[in-house]
Amino acid sequence: MVKIVTDTSANLPRELVEKYGITVLPFQYTVDGVPVEYSDDWNADGKRFFEAMRAGAVVDTSLVNMGRFIDCFEPMLQAGNDVIYIGMSSGISGTYNASRLAAEELNEKYTANKVIPYDTYGAGLGEGLMVLKAVEMAEAGKSVDEINEYLLARRQNLCQYFSVGDLKYLQRTGRVSMATAIVGNMLGIKPILVGDETGHIVAYAKERGLKRVLQHLVDKFEELVEDKSHYISMSHADCPEITDQLLAMLRERGFTGECISSMWEPVTGSHVGPGSIALFFWGKRK
Repeated sequence: MVKIVTDTSANLPRELVEKYGITVLPFQYTVDGVPVEYSDDWNADGKRFFEAMRAGAVVDTSLVNMGRFIDCFEPMLQAGNDVIYIGMSSGISGTYNASRLAAEELNEKYTANKVIPYDTYGAGLGEGLMVLKAVEMAEAGKSVDEINEYLLARRQNLCQYFSVGDLKYLQRTGRVSMATAIVGNMLGIKPILVGDETGHIVAYAKERGLKRVLQHLVDKFEELVEDKSHYISMSHADCPEITDQLLAMLRERGFTGECISSMWEPVTGSHVGPGSIALFFWGKRK
């Protein structure tokens, strides 16, 4: 059997995690220096988290370390399973490297089965889409190598688009300067960020006002989407009305598939801040 492991960055709703038996390793974070445990239902607690950020709370995050990966993977190998870990991009976190070191150690110790760490070059529900594809393949009887090879071939087809509600959170992480954040917020200028071919999140465009941002995302979907009947995903940082609006616009352009929507989880959500949104889908290219 192939066991699917991911991390909380995948942002998958609890009902999907439970339905498919996905193992999710939590990132660690603190709010104003106080460690916080992930809730069983992140959507229920997200509003309080982002309200704390709006009030000025300081959030610090840390990766999943090698020891925690070993503690997760080893019992699965001992039970005779293969394991694939589908994790946050190495371009934005050291977590994938920690999983790789854990896999190297365990694969030397256990030769009948294996662990494969897979670098999604993504985050959030983009990572989550890859997890769901891996689950689909595992349930169809595909081997861990077949799943890994398929995902590697598809990695450059995952489209990931983001926009933020307030530039000050990008300024805190060093993605924009303080002057850019102040002027941009005054003029209503919003950057559009994208997951690039190397797994980094980069700004590639900017629009003035939310309406233009949403139209830009709809236009990119129209240009790049592979199949308008396939499922997509969206995240919002305590602004569900915006993703509802975006979904309605996509429906008007012919999207007929399922949309998986979720409150942005705290570790990646803390870097973009409240009011941010993201759209993820399989495209003809990035």
